[in-house]
Amino acid sequence: MNPALRLLAAALVALALGACQTRAPETTGSIGPAARAPLDRAEVEALAARYRENPNDLPGAMRYAQALRATDQRTQAAAVLQQAALRNPRNQAVLGAYGKVLVEVGRFQEAQEVLQNAHTPSQPDWRILSAQGSAADQLGDHARAQGFYEAALKIRPEEPSILSNLGLSYALARQLDQAEAVLRRATQNPAADARVRANLALVLGLKGRFPEAEALLRQDLPPAEAEASVASLRGLVAQPNRWKAIEAADRAASKPAAKPAAALGSAADPRG
Repeated sequence: MNPALRLLAAALVALALGACQTRAPETTGSIGPAARAPLDRAEVEALAARYRENPNDLPGAMRYAQALRATDQRTQAAAVLQQAALRNPRNQAVLGAYGKVLVEVGRFQEAQEVLQNAHTPSQPDWRILSAQGSAADQLGDHARAQGFYEAALKIRPEEPSILSNLGLSYALARQLDQAEAVLRRATQNPAADARVRANLALVLGLKGRFPEAEALLRQDLPPAEAEASVASLRGLVAQPNRWKAIEAADRAASKPAAKPAAALGSAADPRG
């Protein structure tokens, strides 16, 4: 979507769900291998010192960018990766990481330009395709975004993060039946996380099926939080200009923040 697509569910009126934010494997927006353990401040500072000493050290720059992203400093990660990309303009791993972070910080047009050079038609990368879909969704080109997600699914069939992005893309395009069908496929995968279920709950709520949405949210949230979230969703759906509110909230959610806001899933999740 992610995204995000950086996502519709997360965007939607900041439904303060606090749903488990566990990430699915190989998310779009990952910069190289995932960190095996949370980084502490001393580790990040050591990586920063190494980078300042030798910014031309590509592995060091990539690791530093990964650490910045892992500690919610995505704008700084984008700056580090921009320099790495300028020094290594044909390195697809660098371009892929840079493009994904551009999606996360809301620089969607730039992300599209970078990501198109991060893989080749003869050797497509499903993660890059999903990130391209996230950027296209955020730019309002949902048909193009869906094409990217479908291409990614040909490489990674039934990957829940891609299906989640695809379902939310349909939701953004106001095609709620298709959105529900795709998100149900995603939730049936054992690898699906709480955000995928929250995204399906979101679509059910948009269709007015609030008891079903609440039952789904209760799988991951305490009853009081699930009830409060559905109450917020009811308020959104009741608005006469709800789609404008959804689109505005989606744009707002794509902007970088010091810390990620707790929300109901995420649209255009730049995972995948």
